[in-house]
Amino acid sequence: MNIDRRGVLRGGAGVLAWLAGLKASARAQSHPAQHEQRGKPESHEKGTPLRAGGFDPVQTPDIPRLPYELQDGVKIFHLVAEPVKRDFIPGKTFDVWGYNGSMPGPTIEVMEGDHVRILFRNKLPEPTTVHWHGLEVPIAMDGVPAISQPLVQPGEMYTYEFTLHQNGTFFYHTHMAMQEMMGMIGLFIIHPRQPYKPPVDKDFGLILQEWAILPNNTIPNTLSMEFNWLTINGKAGPATTPLIVKLGDRVRIRFLNLGMDHHPMHLHGNQFYVTGTEGGRVPESLWYPQNTVLVGVAQARNIEFEAKYPGDWMLHCHLPHHMMNQMISMVGPMAHVGSGMHTGMGMEEGMGMMRRGPAMSEEHGPGLGRGMGMTQREKPTSSMVGMEMGQKHEHQGPMTMGMMEEKKRVPGFPQDMWMPMDKSVVKPETYGLAPDWSGAVVGMMTLVRVLPSDRYEKVRSLMREA
Repeated sequence: MNIDRRGVLRGGAGVLAWLAGLKASARAQSHPAQHEQRGKPESHEKGTPLRAGGFDPVQTPDIPRLPYELQDGVKIFHLVAEPVKRDFIPGKTFDVWGYNGSMPGPTIEVMEGDHVRILFRNKLPEPTTVHWHGLEVPIAMDGVPAISQPLVQPGEMYTYEFTLHQNGTFFYHTHMAMQEMMGMIGLFIIHPRQPYKPPVDKDFGLILQEWAILPNNTIPNTLSMEFNWLTINGKAGPATTPLIVKLGDRVRIRFLNLGMDHHPMHLHGNQFYVTGTEGGRVPESLWYPQNTVLVGVAQARNIEFEAKYPGDWMLHCHLPHHMMNQMISMVGPMAHVGSGMHTGMGMEEGMGMMRRGPAMSEEHGPGLGRGMGMTQREKPTSSMVGMEMGQKHEHQGPMTMGMMEEKKRVPGFPQDMWMPMDKSVVKPETYGLAPDWSGAVVGMMTLVRVLPSDRYEKVRSLMREA
């Protein structure tokens, strides 16, 4: 085991922390099944007692919870930074960076007053650190390279240790900017000693991210400021997992955003209150009703509402370009005079910086950022008009001259691609959704399913079986 002694030996308890970490690691290796079982989500229904530890676990769909071991009153976590492969939707696997095989990283969930020790190992090909965003920790634990600690080199370890005196929705992330754009973030949730009032029956955590990934590529362009993949908990709609709620439940949703864009998150059919930020709980006197909340970069927003209305309600970012997947030249009204979408652009152009000419000039037209990309010209009309006259579509007879001429009168009209893929994203949480539902859930979108008792119990049963 390669140990960074500069980090481990900070403070009088450094040696003890290091030895405790070695013992915890040895136990985890000798009892892997027991180690993995700790910290797994446990179901909680209204009226049932809380799990051991004093809180209801937050549900983070598509993201695991980081297990811990309790030793002499200290909660010990093992956190590993490493490259990860992540399916945003079926058939689209990308090379990102995360923690413990997950992107976003696994959720750390603890109690106010806990003393935690995070044994961090770097398996990336370059140095990194971990910053505990919003946490009030000693400067030596803040995770800023060179300022508060040395860089953790590839293969090295570093021990973070502190006592928690706050409560709320926080997060951890690398403090290397380009690594943030590769996906290195995770929830750090601290439950209060005195439960919040009014209590909630369901508590969810959602991480919002955006990505610039050129066609036929798998690696995000971390310099780009134009994004064509938008994810919730590392999944793009319709692969995002719906939030399952029983009719009458009080629901909390924790949004977390770490990217380049702000996200106005909108919930259909329900009004809610913002009850918390990345700084903690908001006094009830400051709550006011909303149905769209702006989650800014590096911010968290907690919303709460009464699930009074049955239905499968959309929850999504309301920026139009964030309600699409893989935006390239065939998506959106991008037709313009001159050449098609540019590729192989310079750094400034790829980041949307204007260096010469008016803002609407050809050279500032749509682009795919730096490097290789699709070189074909954009279609001047909808991709639905790509067939030769007389060719049959699978759902209709031969196209007539009149049909072709009629469509060609509106070149470049918005080409929303209605592409349901229900069977590819089926899971227990999608049971009972209307046919072709997946065509409506694209990009930074998911569903809040408020189900009557019988349907709720059916879905929960399927989830337990899965």
